[in-house]
Amino acid sequence: MPLTAIRFLNQQWTLGEDLCKVFPVFFYGNVAVSVLSMVGLTINRYTLILHPSRYSKIYTPLSLCFQLFAIWAFSFGIMLLPLFEIWGTLGLDEETFSCTILKRNDTSPKKFIFLFGVLVPCIIISISYSCIFYTVHKQRAKLKAHSSNSSGRIESFFRSKEDCRLTLTLLTIYVCFLVCFLPLMLANVIDDDGSYANLHVFASVLAWMSAVINPFIYAIGSQNYRHAYTKLLSELCFWKTNVELRSFDEVNKSRTVDHL
Repeated sequence: MPLTAIRFLNQQWTLGEDLCKVFPVFFYGNVAVSVLSMVGLTINRYTLILHPSRYSKIYTPLSLCFQLFAIWAFSFGIMLLPLFEIWGTLGLDEETFSCTILKRNDTSPKKFIFLFGVLVPCIIISISYSCIFYTVHKQRAKLKAHSSNSSGRIESFFRSKEDCRLTLTLLTIYVCFLVCFLPLMLANVIDDDGSYANLHVFASVLAWMSAVINPFIYAIGSQNYRHAYTKLLSELCFWKTNVELRSFDEVNKSRTVDHL
């Protein structure tokens, strides 16, 4: 983000050719990690809510480590193609004064990266959340018809109110992701020649805005994240607090008691 701020302030790239080639690797790589992580979280919510009995079998420590490795390996691995000029190249786009993916021999992976990295995740996330909320609506209708057993059924469907709240938080992040990254995808796919430079600049600003608003959404939407932020900052000695922080096990127990 500081490098992008310098670029916008000077309206040109002033940090050298070598850094201009490295910058898009980290920029697009981090964007891909964010998007694929969002897909992973969405599938996690889908499995937890629609198939709770299979959740613990699918999400083991080993499988989670493999998923994280695959996300990071693919996200930065795809950027090695233009970095080593196997498919396209990396350099300065004079029209938008940005270091980005450029064509080499009239070919570039830019459209593929944006279509696969934005459009496909959007489809997966949209389908997953549609299934989640359709199932929720159908389950609630059944609960109203059989109110005598509602507490047991709610417990088996939503383990706690926090699960539902976290799902809504992730959905909010997804909507913000669309607002922030969809213009960037459209700008790079439709106008890959950079004819509308101002559109590309505006889309880049929106994309960076996502990194700023996501932590606030997590903090507002989830009690677990608020406790995690407070615990992390207190352990880093940014401030001292006299309020005793409960462990996550205690938080989960209190949520279970409140739910019952």
